[in-house]
Amino acid sequence: MTEDAMSSSTRVVDGAQAAPRRTDWVALAREVGPGFAARAVENDATDAFAAENYAELKAHGFLSAGVPAELGGGGASHPELSAMLRELARHCASTALALSMHTHLLGTSVWRWRQGEPVEPLLRRVAQDEIVLVGTGASDWIDSSGTAEKVEGGYRVTGRKVFGSGSPAGTLLLTSAVYEDPEEGPTALHFPVTIAGEGVTVLNNWRTMGMRATGSNDILLENVFVPESDVWLRRPKGRWHAFFTIVAAISQPLIMSVYTGLAEAASNIALGIARKKIKRGFDPNLSYLLGEMENSLVTAQLAVQNLVDLCDDYAFEPTVATADAVMVRKTIAANSCIKTVEKAFEVAGGGAYFRGVGLERLLRDVHASRYHPLQEKRQHFFTGRIALGLDPVG
Repeated sequence: MTEDAMSSSTRVVDGAQAAPRRTDWVALAREVGPGFAARAVENDATDAFAAENYAELKAHGFLSAGVPAELGGGGASHPELSAMLRELARHCASTALALSMHTHLLGTSVWRWRQGEPVEPLLRRVAQDEIVLVGTGASDWIDSSGTAEKVEGGYRVTGRKVFGSGSPAGTLLLTSAVYEDPEEGPTALHFPVTIAGEGVTVLNNWRTMGMRATGSNDILLENVFVPESDVWLRRPKGRWHAFFTIVAAISQPLIMSVYTGLAEAASNIALGIARKKIKRGFDPNLSYLLGEMENSLVTAQLAVQNLVDLCDDYAFEPTVATADAVMVRKTIAANSCIKTVEKAFEVAGGGAYFRGVGLERLLRDVHASRYHPLQEKRQHFFTGRIALGLDPVG
């Protein structure tokens, strides 16, 4: 590990204490990346969670990178986290995507901390122990899933949560369930659950087309007790809430940075193959394909940079207009990343069909970008209703 990549303890300069050197998270991601890339093929082939990579992430402090320095964390800004994930994705997209899920949950907690909400103990715990946060927001979204039954002192929660990225290494599940409130009607309750706790089971069922090493298993909750004091948000089921803007504005720049890094990796592979082809004889069609690939990649890069700018390092306004702007750019970024990798396949030609080239896995992985909220047609509906001045979800 290089001294430049890692932060150091407080230094003494001319007899006086100087500020601690800050970690260059992108440089550190670039340093650990080759080891991640070396394991990516085997993990993909065997549907194995990127456990060794997660051990390295923990050892190097990536899990607490986004915790404010004053709370003991890495002090990385939101743009730094996006750039870090983008670099990691160039080496192992699955590891980067799983980490982005933890990181956006952490980022949401940082936003809440900045608003004065009582999340400091959680942030300090992440900083001290490098715990892994697992979320289910993408699958629960507005309606939520599972049931919460009122009991003395809290609730008993039962449900099956899907897409629990990073769950094999997970510590806390940040999730929700529906309580049939006798006065307010169906109400989504948001709360944390200890993954190693009673009634919680992480299944081993993540067998997918792509992003195979994310460990995004289903998680069963069977009669899990949740204390009333752990419920930090109550909202009407099925209705838009400002919380979704907060999640979208923080998460989408991080998540789509992963797919942009993946697309950049595909572009680099294709360009290397194209240069070899040119040495064997010039193909004028190759220039057209490379131009198309570059246009798509730049579109993705611009959309993701715009997403990062919209978040404004957590200073965004949690309005419906912000959510709409984020969702539009998410769709543009996802489609552009997919097109970039598809064009990389065309540039490479039939050889791209061989796993050893590396593009086949990236093509499978990039299509997962479609399924993060909001999916394209749902985004179109959402955006259209806002344009008409209607409630965004009907």
